[in-house]
Amino acid sequence: MLRIYFCRFLGVIFICFASFGANFSYAEQVVVYSARIEKLIKPMFDSFTKETGISVKFVTDKAGVLLAKLRAEGKYTPADMLITTDAGNLWEAVQVGLLAPVESGKLEVNIPSYLRDPQKKWFGLSVRARTIVYNTDKVNPAELSTYEDLANSKWQGRICLRTSKKVYNQSLVAMMIAEHGKEKTEQIVSGWVANLATDPLSNDTKAMEFVAAGKCDVTIVNSYYYGRLIEKIPNLPLAIFWPNQDGSGVHVNISGAGIIKNTKNKQSAIMLLEFLSSKKAQRLFTDINMEYPVNPKVSPDSRVAEWGGFKQNKMNVVKAGELQTEAVKLMDRVGYR
Repeated sequence: MLRIYFCRFLGVIFICFASFGANFSYAEQVVVYSARIEKLIKPMFDSFTKETGISVKFVTDKAGVLLAKLRAEGKYTPADMLITTDAGNLWEAVQVGLLAPVESGKLEVNIPSYLRDPQKKWFGLSVRARTIVYNTDKVNPAELSTYEDLANSKWQGRICLRTSKKVYNQSLVAMMIAEHGKEKTEQIVSGWVANLATDPLSNDTKAMEFVAAGKCDVTIVNSYYYGRLIEKIPNLPLAIFWPNQDGSGVHVNISGAGIIKNTKNKQSAIMLLEFLSSKKAQRLFTDINMEYPVNPKVSPDSRVAEWGGFKQNKMNVVKAGELQTEAVKLMDRVGYR
Protein backbone atom coordinates (compact mmCIF):
# COMPACT_ATOMS: atom_id res chain seq x y z
CA MET A 1 0.00 0.00 0.00
CA LEU A 2 2.81 2.39 0.92
CA ARG A 3 4.46 1.66 -2.42
CA ILE A 4 1.21 2.51 -4.29
CA TYR A 5 0.90 5.87 -2.49
CA PHE A 6 4.57 6.62 -3.17
CA CYS A 7 4.12 5.93 -6.89
CA ARG A 8 1.04 8.16 -6.99
CA PHE A 9 3.02 10.89 -5.24
CA LEU A 10 5.80 10.64 -7.82
CA GLY A 11 3.18 10.79 -10.57
CA VAL A 12 1.74 14.02 -9.19
CA ILE A 13 5.23 15.52 -8.92
CA PHE A 14 5.97 14.55 -12.53
CA ILE A 15 2.73 16.13 -13.76
CA CYS A 16 3.47 19.36 -11.87
CA PHE A 17 6.95 19.62 -13.28
CA ALA A 18 5.68 18.83 -16.77
CA SER A 19 3.02 21.54 -16.44
CA PHE A 20 5.57 24.03 -15.11
CA GLY A 21 7.90 23.18 -17.96
CA ALA A 22 5.15 23.79 -20.53
CA ASN A 23 4.32 27.19 -19.04
CA PHE A 24 7.97 28.07 -18.78
CA SER A 25 8.49 27.32 -22.47
CA TYR A 26 5.67 29.73 -23.32
CA ALA A 27 7.33 32.43 -21.24
CA GLU A 28 10.54 31.96 -23.19
CA GLN A 29 9.03 33.04 -26.52
CA VAL A 30 6.50 35.55 -27.85
CA VAL A 31 5.01 35.00 -31.32
CA VAL A 32 4.17 38.16 -33.28
CA TYR A 33 2.17 38.50 -36.47
CA SER A 34 3.40 41.72 -38.06
CA ALA A 35 2.27 43.80 -41.02
CA ARG A 36 5.52 45.73 -40.62
CA ILE A 37 8.52 44.37 -42.51
CA GLU A 38 11.42 42.62 -40.84
CA LYS A 39 13.97 45.44 -41.00
CA LEU A 40 11.60 47.75 -39.07
CA ILE A 41 10.80 45.35 -36.23
CA LYS A 42 13.74 42.97 -35.78
CA PRO A 43 16.05 45.50 -34.07
CA MET A 44 13.43 46.07 -31.36
CA PHE A 45 12.79 42.37 -30.87
CA ASP A 46 16.52 41.68 -30.61
CA SER A 47 16.85 44.40 -27.99
CA PHE A 48 13.90 42.98 -26.03
CA THR A 49 15.42 39.49 -26.08
CA LYS A 50 18.77 40.81 -24.93
CA GLU A 51 17.11 42.65 -22.05
CA THR A 52 14.67 39.93 -20.89
CA GLY A 53 15.90 36.60 -22.26
CA ILE A 54 12.51 36.12 -23.97
CA SER A 55 12.86 35.38 -27.68
CA VAL A 56 10.50 36.76 -30.31
CA LYS A 57 9.36 34.73 -33.29
CA PHE A 58 7.62 36.77 -35.95
CA VAL A 59 5.64 36.27 -39.15
CA THR A 60 5.28 39.19 -41.59
CA ASP A 61 2.56 39.71 -44.20
CA LYS A 62 -0.04 42.25 -45.28
CA ALA A 63 -2.56 43.34 -42.67
CA GLY A 64 -5.55 41.74 -44.41
CA VAL A 65 -3.75 38.43 -44.76
CA LEU A 66 -2.77 38.37 -41.09
CA LEU A 67 -6.30 39.20 -39.92
CA ALA A 68 -7.68 36.38 -42.08
CA LYS A 69 -5.02 34.02 -40.74
CA LEU A 70 -5.88 34.85 -37.13
CA ARG A 71 -9.58 34.32 -37.75
CA ALA A 72 -8.94 30.98 -39.42
CA GLU A 73 -6.64 29.77 -36.64
CA GLY A 74 -9.04 30.79 -33.87
CA LYS A 75 -8.16 29.40 -30.46
CA TYR A 76 -5.38 27.31 -32.00
CA THR A 77 -3.34 30.30 -33.15
CA PRO A 78 0.30 30.37 -32.05
CA ALA A 79 0.25 34.19 -32.16
CA ASP A 80 0.51 36.30 -29.02
CA MET A 81 0.60 39.77 -30.59
CA LEU A 82 -0.53 41.59 -33.73
CA ILE A 83 1.43 44.58 -35.07
CA THR A 84 -0.05 46.48 -37.98
CA THR A 85 -0.32 49.90 -39.58
CA ASP A 86 -3.29 52.25 -39.38
CA ALA A 87 -5.86 52.47 -36.61
CA GLY A 88 -8.44 51.29 -39.13
CA ASN A 89 -6.81 47.85 -39.29
CA LEU A 90 -6.54 47.63 -35.51
CA TRP A 91 -10.18 48.68 -35.15
CA GLU A 92 -11.17 45.88 -37.55
CA ALA A 93 -9.20 43.36 -35.48
CA VAL A 94 -11.27 44.40 -32.45
CA GLN A 95 -14.54 44.14 -34.36
CA VAL A 96 -13.89 40.51 -35.34
CA GLY A 97 -12.91 39.61 -31.78
CA LEU A 98 -9.18 39.04 -32.19
CA LEU A 99 -7.72 41.27 -29.46
CA ALA A 100 -7.84 41.20 -25.67
CA PRO A 101 -7.96 44.19 -23.32
CA VAL A 102 -4.71 45.02 -21.52
CA GLU A 103 -4.38 46.70 -18.15
CA SER A 104 -0.98 48.40 -17.96
CA GLY A 105 0.05 51.54 -16.14
CA LYS A 106 3.21 51.71 -18.24
CA LEU A 107 1.27 51.81 -21.49
CA GLU A 108 -1.06 54.49 -20.18
CA VAL A 109 1.91 56.65 -19.15
CA ASN A 110 3.93 56.08 -22.32
CA ILE A 111 1.13 56.43 -24.90
CA PRO A 112 -1.27 59.43 -25.02
CA SER A 113 -4.95 58.51 -24.78
CA TYR A 114 -5.82 59.64 -28.33
CA LEU A 115 -3.28 57.15 -29.72
CA ARG A 116 -4.73 54.08 -28.00
CA ASP A 117 -8.01 52.20 -28.02
CA PRO A 118 -10.59 53.39 -25.46
CA GLN A 119 -11.28 49.70 -24.78
CA LYS A 120 -7.53 49.11 -24.17
CA LYS A 121 -7.33 46.48 -26.92
CA TRP A 122 -4.65 48.18 -29.02
CA PHE A 123 -1.94 50.78 -28.49
CA GLY A 124 -0.10 53.09 -30.89
CA LEU A 125 3.63 52.47 -31.30
CA SER A 126 4.53 55.16 -33.83
CA VAL A 127 2.83 58.29 -35.17
CA ARG A 128 2.36 58.77 -38.91
CA ALA A 129 1.56 62.31 -40.00
CA ARG A 130 -0.41 62.68 -43.25
CA THR A 131 0.50 66.13 -44.43
CA ILE A 132 0.92 68.40 -47.46
CA VAL A 133 4.00 68.35 -49.70
CA TYR A 134 4.43 71.09 -52.28
CA ASN A 135 6.69 72.14 -55.16
CA THR A 136 8.97 74.90 -53.85
CA ASP A 137 9.40 76.38 -57.34
CA LYS A 138 5.68 76.74 -57.96
CA VAL A 139 4.03 77.31 -54.59
CA ASN A 140 4.52 80.04 -52.01
CA PRO A 141 3.87 78.35 -48.65
CA ALA A 142 1.80 81.40 -47.71
CA GLU A 143 -0.77 80.05 -50.19
CA LEU A 144 -1.22 76.93 -48.07
CA SER A 145 -3.31 76.61 -44.94
CA THR A 146 -5.52 73.53 -44.46
CA TYR A 147 -6.57 70.23 -46.01
CA GLU A 148 -9.97 71.80 -46.50
CA ASP A 149 -8.56 74.74 -48.46
CA LEU A 150 -7.25 72.37 -51.15
CA ALA A 151 -10.90 72.19 -52.29
CA ASN A 152 -10.70 75.92 -53.18
CA SER A 153 -10.91 76.66 -56.92
CA LYS A 154 -7.49 78.38 -56.76
CA TRP A 155 -6.02 74.85 -56.72
CA GLN A 156 -7.83 73.69 -59.85
CA GLY A 157 -5.52 71.51 -61.93
CA ARG A 158 -2.81 71.70 -59.28
CA ILE A 159 -3.42 68.71 -56.99
CA CYS A 160 -2.19 65.12 -57.11
CA LEU A 161 -3.63 62.47 -54.79
CA ARG A 162 -2.95 58.85 -54.03
CA THR A 163 -5.78 56.45 -54.81
CA SER A 164 -8.69 56.30 -52.40
CA LYS A 165 -8.26 52.53 -52.22
CA LYS A 166 -5.41 52.92 -49.74
CA VAL A 167 -6.35 52.86 -46.07
CA TYR A 168 -4.29 56.01 -45.35
CA ASN A 169 -6.67 58.20 -47.37
CA GLN A 170 -9.72 56.35 -46.10
CA SER A 171 -8.63 57.11 -42.54
CA LEU A 172 -7.97 60.78 -43.34
CA VAL A 173 -11.48 61.17 -44.76
CA ALA A 174 -12.98 59.19 -41.86
CA MET A 175 -11.38 61.58 -39.37
CA MET A 176 -12.68 64.53 -41.37
CA ILE A 177 -16.19 63.08 -41.18
CA ALA A 178 -15.78 62.85 -37.40
CA GLU A 179 -14.69 66.50 -37.30
CA HIS A 180 -16.94 68.12 -39.92
CA GLY A 181 -19.82 65.71 -40.54
CA LYS A 182 -20.60 63.87 -43.78
CA GLU A 183 -22.11 66.78 -45.73
CA LYS A 184 -19.22 69.19 -45.29
CA THR A 185 -16.59 66.46 -45.79
CA GLU A 186 -18.28 65.43 -49.03
CA GLN A 187 -18.03 69.01 -50.27
CA ILE A 188 -14.32 69.10 -49.39
CA VAL A 189 -13.42 65.79 -51.04
CA SER A 190 -15.53 66.68 -54.08
CA GLY A 191 -13.45 69.89 -54.33
CA TRP A 192 -10.23 67.88 -54.20
CA VAL A 193 -11.45 65.72 -57.08
CA ALA A 194 -12.41 68.79 -59.11
CA ASN A 195 -8.91 70.19 -58.59
CA LEU A 196 -6.97 67.08 -59.64
CA ALA A 197 -4.27 67.56 -62.26
CA THR A 198 -4.31 63.85 -63.12
CA ASP A 199 -6.08 60.64 -62.12
CA PRO A 200 -5.30 59.40 -58.60
CA LEU A 201 -1.89 57.75 -58.39
CA SER A 202 -0.87 54.37 -57.00
CA ASN A 203 1.26 55.55 -54.06
CA ASP A 204 2.58 58.54 -52.11
CA THR A 205 6.03 58.43 -53.70
CA LYS A 206 4.63 58.64 -57.22
CA ALA A 207 2.43 61.57 -56.17
CA MET A 208 5.51 63.45 -54.90
CA GLU A 209 7.43 62.60 -58.07
CA PHE A 210 4.62 64.18 -60.08
CA VAL A 211 4.79 67.28 -57.88
CA ALA A 212 8.58 67.48 -58.25
CA ALA A 213 8.25 67.15 -62.04
CA GLY A 214 5.78 70.04 -62.17
CA LYS A 215 2.83 67.89 -63.24
CA CYS A 216 0.98 69.18 -60.18
CA ASP A 217 1.83 71.58 -57.37
CA VAL A 218 0.72 69.89 -54.12
CA THR A 219 -0.16 66.49 -52.73
CA ILE A 220 -1.09 64.81 -49.43
CA VAL A 221 1.28 62.11 -48.18
CA ASN A 222 2.60 60.37 -45.08
CA SER A 223 5.64 62.36 -44.00
CA TYR A 224 8.02 59.39 -43.87
CA TYR A 225 7.54 58.85 -47.63
CA TYR A 226 8.83 62.39 -48.06
CA GLY A 227 11.82 61.56 -45.87
CA ARG A 228 12.67 58.46 -47.85
CA LEU A 229 12.43 60.26 -51.20
CA ILE A 230 14.49 63.26 -50.12
CA GLU A 231 17.15 60.99 -48.67
CA LYS A 232 17.36 59.20 -52.01
CA ILE A 233 17.21 62.37 -54.18
CA PRO A 234 18.16 65.34 -51.95
CA ASN A 235 17.78 68.15 -54.49
CA LEU A 236 14.13 67.68 -55.39
CA PRO A 237 12.08 70.93 -55.24
CA LEU A 238 9.84 69.59 -52.47
CA ALA A 239 8.99 70.72 -48.94
CA ILE A 240 6.58 69.77 -46.18
CA PHE A 241 3.79 72.06 -45.04
CA TRP A 242 1.99 71.32 -41.76
CA PRO A 243 -1.71 72.15 -42.31
CA ASN A 244 -4.48 73.16 -39.90
CA GLN A 245 -2.11 74.66 -37.34
CA ASP A 246 -4.63 77.38 -36.44
CA GLY A 247 -7.34 74.75 -36.04
CA SER A 248 -7.52 71.09 -35.15
CA GLY A 249 -3.96 70.20 -36.23
CA VAL A 250 -2.30 67.73 -38.59
CA HIS A 251 -4.08 64.43 -39.22
CA VAL A 252 -2.12 61.66 -37.55
CA ASN A 253 -2.49 57.92 -37.62
CA ILE A 254 -0.47 55.13 -36.04
CA SER A 255 1.19 51.84 -36.42
CA GLY A 256 0.26 49.86 -33.34
CA ALA A 257 -0.20 46.55 -31.62
CA GLY A 258 -2.58 44.48 -29.55
CA ILE A 259 -2.48 41.22 -27.62
CA ILE A 260 -4.24 38.28 -29.27
CA LYS A 261 -7.32 37.13 -27.37
CA ASN A 262 -6.24 33.48 -27.68
CA THR A 263 -2.63 34.04 -26.61
CA LYS A 264 -1.06 31.26 -24.54
CA ASN A 265 1.49 33.71 -23.22
CA LYS A 266 -0.25 36.93 -22.23
CA GLN A 267 2.15 38.21 -19.55
CA SER A 268 5.26 37.91 -21.73
CA ALA A 269 3.36 39.49 -24.63
CA ILE A 270 2.38 42.43 -22.41
CA MET A 271 6.04 42.75 -21.37
CA LEU A 272 6.96 43.05 -25.06
CA LEU A 273 4.21 45.60 -25.71
CA GLU A 274 5.36 47.70 -22.76
CA PHE A 275 8.95 47.48 -23.98
CA LEU A 276 7.88 48.72 -27.43
CA SER A 277 6.46 51.86 -25.80
CA SER A 278 9.65 52.53 -23.82
CA LYS A 279 12.20 55.23 -24.67
CA LYS A 280 14.76 52.69 -25.87
CA ALA A 281 12.44 50.86 -28.23
CA GLN A 282 10.70 54.01 -29.45
CA ARG A 283 13.96 55.33 -30.82
CA LEU A 284 14.61 52.06 -32.65
CA PHE A 285 11.03 51.82 -33.88
CA THR A 286 10.68 55.33 -35.25
CA ASP A 287 14.14 56.31 -36.43
CA ILE A 288 14.53 53.57 -39.04
CA ASN A 289 11.35 54.56 -40.90
CA MET A 290 11.42 58.29 -40.05
CA GLU A 291 8.14 58.18 -38.14
CA TYR A 292 7.28 60.03 -34.94
CA PRO A 293 7.39 58.40 -31.49
CA VAL A 294 4.14 57.97 -29.57
CA ASN A 295 6.00 58.34 -26.28
CA PRO A 296 6.07 62.11 -25.58
CA LYS A 297 9.36 61.74 -23.69
CA VAL A 298 11.15 60.66 -26.88
CA SER A 299 12.35 63.16 -29.50
CA PRO A 300 12.06 62.34 -33.21
CA ASP A 301 15.08 61.40 -35.27
CA SER A 302 17.26 64.40 -36.19
CA ARG A 303 16.33 64.06 -39.88
CA VAL A 304 12.64 64.24 -38.98
CA ALA A 305 13.15 67.10 -36.52
CA GLU A 306 14.48 69.21 -39.42
CA TRP A 307 10.97 69.30 -40.88
CA GLY A 308 9.83 71.42 -37.94
CA GLY A 309 7.39 70.88 -35.13
CA PHE A 310 3.62 70.81 -35.56
CA LYS A 311 0.37 70.50 -33.66
CA GLN A 312 -1.29 67.09 -33.95
CA ASN A 313 -5.02 66.56 -34.24
CA LYS A 314 -5.83 64.92 -30.90
CA MET A 315 -9.10 63.31 -31.88
CA ASN A 316 -8.86 59.63 -30.93
CA VAL A 317 -7.65 57.66 -33.95
CA VAL A 318 -10.28 55.00 -33.30
CA LYS A 319 -12.53 57.20 -35.47
CA ALA A 320 -10.43 56.16 -38.46
CA GLY A 321 -11.87 52.68 -38.06
CA GLU A 322 -15.37 53.52 -36.85
CA LEU A 323 -16.08 55.77 -39.85
CA GLN A 324 -14.01 54.00 -42.49
CA THR A 325 -17.01 52.46 -44.27
CA GLU A 326 -18.69 55.88 -44.43
CA ALA A 327 -15.46 57.36 -45.79
CA VAL A 328 -15.22 54.77 -48.57
CA LYS A 329 -18.85 55.37 -49.58
CA LEU A 330 -18.32 59.13 -49.56
CA MET A 331 -15.22 58.97 -51.75
CA ASP A 332 -17.03 56.69 -54.17
CA ARG A 333 -19.98 59.11 -54.39
CA VAL A 334 -17.77 62.04 -55.40
CA GLY A 335 -15.77 60.03 -57.92
CA TYR A 336 -12.55 59.81 -55.94
CA ARG A 337 -11.10 56.53 -57.10
